[in-house]
Order: sequence, then C-alpha cells, then structure tokens
Amino acid sequence: MQDHATELPLESPDLPAPEAFTDPEAAVARLIAIYDAATGFLRARFQETLDGQPSRARFRAVYPEIRFTTATYAHVDTRLSFGHVAQPGTYAATITRPDLFANYLRQQIALLVANHGQPVVIGPSDTPIPIHFAAAGEQGMSVPQEGVMEVPLRDLFDVPDLNTTNDDIVNGTHTQAEGAPRPLAPFTAQRVDYSLARLAHYTATAPEHFQNHVLFTNYQFYVEEFEAFARVALNDPASGYTALVGPGNAVITDTRSPLPAPAKLPQMPTYHLKRADGQGITLVNIGVGPSNAKTATDHIAVLRPHAWMMVGHCAGLRNSQRLGDFVLAHAYLREDHVLDDDLPVWVPIPALAEIQVALEDAVEEVTRLEGFELKRIMRTGTVATIDNRNWELRDQSGPVQRLSQSRAIALDMESATIAANGFRFRVPYGTLLCVSDKPLHGELKLPGMASDFYKTQVSRHLAIGIRAMERLREMPLERIHSRKLRSFEETAFL
Repeated sequence: MQDHATELPLESPDLPAPEAFTDPEAAVARLIAIYDAATGFLRARFQETLDGQPSRARFRAVYPEIRFTTATYAHVDTRLSFGHVAQPGTYAATITRPDLFANYLRQQIALLVANHGQPVVIGPSDTPIPIHFAAAGEQGMSVPQEGVMEVPLRDLFDVPDLNTTNDDIVNGTHTQAEGAPRPLAPFTAQRVDYSLARLAHYTATAPEHFQNHVLFTNYQFYVEEFEAFARVALNDPASGYTALVGPGNAVITDTRSPLPAPAKLPQMPTYHLKRADGQGITLVNIGVGPSNAKTATDHIAVLRPHAWMMVGHCAGLRNSQRLGDFVLAHAYLREDHVLDDDLPVWVPIPALAEIQVALEDAVEEVTRLEGFELKRIMRTGTVATIDNRNWELRDQSGPVQRLSQSRAIALDMESATIAANGFRFRVPYGTLLCVSDKPLHGELKLPGMASDFYKTQVSRHLAIGIRAMERLREMPLERIHSRKLRSFEETAFL
C-alpha cells in the first residue's frame, strides 16, 4: 500500500488570528466561532471521503486556545481557590465544545481578567482535532473501523493521541517543556473530548443534560425513587426544575407522560432533573464496584460539577448499628486499588466541611431528629471501600483486624473511590450510606430482609441526598470549592 500521508498536501480551514479580549462574552463567542469552523471543515471533508471522492489532501483543523500572560503576581482574595495563576508567566489551554462549556468559560475568564487586569488571547492552537471527536454527536455520521475505508483513516485525518489525552495535569505529574506555556485548565481538549464520548456511551445521555450536582448510587431502587421525586418536583413551579431526562435522551416535562426507556439499558443508567441554569441534579446508577465508580467519575469530572456524593448501601460493622441506619463518612479506608497509580494510598482524603454540614443538616431536616437524638439513626466515621464483593468468604482474621484498627464503621465498594477521585479532580465530594446488612454480626443481605428494608428506607435516603444538594446549590461557588482540594501550584481554571 502506498504511503498517502507523504504524498498528499495538507489542507486546513482559515481560522481567525489570535486576538486579545477583556470581555468574557466576546472571548467565548470567538472560541465558539473557531471551534465551529474547525469541526465543520473536518466533517465536510470527512463526508466527501465517505462519499468516495478521491483523496486530494490530508485534512487538519486545530482546537481553539485560551492563552494568558502576566508579568506580575496577582493580589487576590486569599479565600479564593481558583481564578488566578500562581506566578508570572504564560499559560494556555486548548478548548473543546465551547458551546457546552460557555457558562463555565465565561466565569473562569472573567475571574482571570479581573484578578490580574490582563486580557486573554483567543486563537487557534497547534493541537489537531481528531476526526473521531469532530464527528461525535453529528447526526448520521460515524467513523468506520480501521480497514473499512480504502485509504487508512490516519493517512487523511488526525486521530486521537494519548499524549494529549492523559491526566498528568490533575495528577500533578505534568512535565513542563522548556518554553511551553503552563497549563491554564485541568484538562486538555482531547482529554475532555474523550470523556464526553465515553459519557454518552456509558450513560446513554448527552453531556448537555448533566447537571452541576451529581448523586451516585449502586441500586436501581434509587432510580425509581428519583423518578417519583422528579415528577412531584415538576408539578411544583416553585421548584425551579424544568424537565426529567433519562437514558436515550428521553425527556419529559409533563408529569403525566411516561419516561420512555431504551430497549437496552446502558451500563450506567443516568437521569437528570434539570434546571434552566444547569443547577439541577443528576443521578447515576454506577452499579457495584470501584472500577465502575472510577470510570464514572473519570469522565464526569471534565464537566466540572460543583459537587458529587455517594448515596448507596453499605455493610454496618458495629453491633450497635441497625439496618436502615445512616453512615456519614468523615474518612475513607482505601482498599479498592483502582486509583493506586494515580493517587497513592498515602494521600489523605479530607472531609469537606461544607459537604458534611449540608448532609448532616439534610438528615436532620428529613428525619426531624437533631442533636443527640440524631445519633440514634446516624453514625459518623471511617468508611472502608474494598474491591472484593465476597470478602466474607475469605479468612476473616486479616480483614477484620484491619477494619478494627482503622475504626471503620461501614464497608462498601464505591465510596472511597468516588471521594478519592473527587479529591484528585478537585470536585467537592461526600458520602451518606445506609446500612443494609451486618455480616460481622450474623445479619446478611438476604432477599426477604432486603425487600422490607428497601421499601422503608430508600425514599428517605434519597430525599436526604437531594436536600443536601439543594443546600449546596444555595451556597456561593467560591465557598463550595474548598482550598483543601488545591495543591501548591494549581491551574487558574476550576
């Protein structure tokens, strides 16, 4: 086969030259214009290729870029954990889907300009847009598998590059090349595009539907209660909720309408109770296990949610606990292993005061118990997360000793993973679990016990999670995003 890549000339669209902006609205409009021109060019050339037109060139278009330069240190409000760069220099970030992230970008650009008194420069980057991501979401367009086309796809278009699709910035392992700008945002455009595509695959809902407050659960029962809650909320104009979206991007605004379900549910069924400003609540049924928990949070993190929480079931480890009691995690024992290469186990995962207070206040509000009486139904302490669902079948001496030494009060398979990834990605996190069995004390999760438990507790548990998110929604964003989540030298963008 001939090497078309060396024979064909390079063809690219005409994109606007870099220009300085102090108006965030105008800056985002230029980002959108560059991105639309670049992806429109790639899709048009790709469609010509699919239609069988002879290959006349190799086609390339690049992501738009935000670049920022300052020669001085900024005097900023020390309470802020984001919105400013750490030191003088040049910073840059490639941007994808500026239409989807418009509100986020306007906010981050506004803070940067205000805190430093310098403009941002918007223009084309030097990072190519892979054709897979340019075609993603375009009705009726899909990239064929390798070998289907007569000419190898990579000979005509750029394809995903793992060198720009990794987590080295958020992991703190980014290597600064000499003369290159420092990172301005926690994720590169290709990393974001990769996760947007994965989200659509795993949840069967478009990224546009995700809300800023995300609840994770490990049981379908919570989904049913969430839909019931959503229907009541949609009937109340004062709630601010406007629509419920389910897998397959099914949307209902009329509570009398059924919520259509796809013929085959996705791996992580996801439901969005939307508000016009994106401040609604998304519920993701991640199923069981730390691998699923990591997968979901790896991808949802690029949407920069304001908070995420785990509301699921756990094994109570203390004899004084009863089925149906709540567990508010103040610390995490990480034996899930899925994040060991990204976040070493010696890194502590701190409790975040704003999240903890919101959860405890929500428990008090829903249960109508407070103070010392609240201790009858809720304990705070360490939650252990493991990667073996059938840990009870092994020799118990080792695991039980570690659980006792850690002072753990509950055991599950997702919470520490979700909290650790929240810490890693700078997304505020929390956990409120419900005791569904006590394996160390002879109370196993059996069908008869479980059905009564589910009927009486799931609705109340979910109501607490929703109320906690609504309390967080009322807080200023600057207060929720704790400085605990930021390292020595952070990106300016949240």
